[in-house]
Parts: sequence; structure tokens; C-alpha cells
Amino acid sequence: MTRRELAHWARRPAQVVVGLLFPVMMLLMFGFLIGGGRGVDGDFRAYLVPGMLTMTMAFGLEATMLAVTRDLGKGVVDRFRSMPMNAGAVLVGRSVADMLQSAVGLLVMTAVGRAVGWRWHGGYASFLAALGLLLLLRFAMLWIGIHLAMVAGTPDMVQAVQILVWPVGFLSNAIASPASMPPWLGAVVEWNPLSATATAVRGLFGNPGASGGSWAAAHAELLAVAWPVVLTAVFFPLAVKRFRDLGR
Repeated sequence: MTRRELAHWARRPAQVVVGLLFPVMMLLMFGFLIGGGRGVDGDFRAYLVPGMLTMTMAFGLEATMLAVTRDLGKGVVDRFRSMPMNAGAVLVGRSVADMLQSAVGLLVMTAVGRAVGWRWHGGYASFLAALGLLLLLRFAMLWIGIHLAMVAGTPDMVQAVQILVWPVGFLSNAIASPASMPPWLGAVVEWNPLSATATAVRGLFGNPGASGGSWAAAHAELLAVAWPVVLTAVFFPLAVKRFRDLGR
């Protein structure tokens, strides 16, 4: 199942390239065209790159949903279910392929970040720990995407779900510091799972972080692990159950 998903990359290289270039375009747009940095101590681009890495992992949910709904619409999943194979292989193959694509996306984004002047200041252990937290967030978003795709059922409904994904992404400290927001909004932003991951990886990279003395900001690394674990614990069994119930 994983080889099947990877074979799609070779047959649809343009789709893969667009998926990799879109977050790069966003990074360059926010870093050079729109700018920002209110409430950020230090270089805004050093603040922005970890945030964009976080948003890239979160927005990967959309690609997962489209791939699953495409297979559902073509009846591919029904054919797999009728074959003498472990039903879980369909979901596992999907998850492995998406995680590999996300790892490639992280490498591309970090390379572009270095090209525009971003640097990490910790050792390689901290660098790898930061990448691990980012991929942990992607793993949680992966299972949310699989479950929501099977609930939505069609690519048209996926577009409706995507409208909700973007506000969640921007309602975080990935691009702007909570210190630049109204107090009530800043409090909401700091408890966003994406904010926890973005703050934690900034600390591991040695990049400037958002100023703020809340409990969520002070314990970002704990929340960066806890949020994905909780989300996975909720949506993984929901996705498996939904998959088993297909066709009943």
C-alpha cells in the first residue's frame, strides 16, 4: 500500500511539486512581501520560519483528505476491502506515504529557510528534536484528515472542511506574536496546538519566541507533545472504526 502511494508521486509529479512549493511561496510572501514582527524580539524571519514549518505540517491535513476522498470516490477502497489483505494496511500505507512526503517537505522548507538567512543555533540533537515535534504534529493531523475525509466522503465536502482549517492555522503564533493581539485573543492563540509546537521548535532552534508569561507559553514543549498525543488518541480509533464501518 505504501508503494502504491509512492508510485502516485511518479505519475503525478506536478502535484507533488506544487505541494512542496506552496509552503515555500507562503514563507517568501510573509517574510518579504507582507512582513510583520510586532511583539517579536529579534529577526522576524528567524521567528517566521519555525512557524511556517508548523503550518506546513498542519496544512498537510488537506492533502491527506483529498487523497482519501479520491480513493473513496473511485471505489478503490472498496476493492481493497474485498481482497484477502489486512484492512489496516490501507490506512497504514496512507499514513506512511504522507509522513514520508511531510519529511521531504520539511527538508525543502529548512533548505529554503537557510537560503533566506534563517539559522538554528542549537546542536544537532536539538535540531532533530524540533523536527521530531513537527512530524509528531503531522502524525496527529494525518489521522484527523483520514477521519474527516471518510466523514466528508467527497472532494466537494473536503473543500468545506478546508475553510475551517485555515482559520485554525492563522489563529496561532506561527506568523504573529500573541503580544501584538488583544489579550483575550492572545490567550486563545497561546493554547492553540499549533502555537505549542511553533513555540517549542523555536526554543529548540534557538530562535526568538513570542513574548508572554502564560502557562501555555512556559510549558510549550510539554504541550507540543501532549496535544498531538491527545489528538491521535481521539482520531486514530475514530478513523479505524469509520473505515471498518464503510460499506455496512
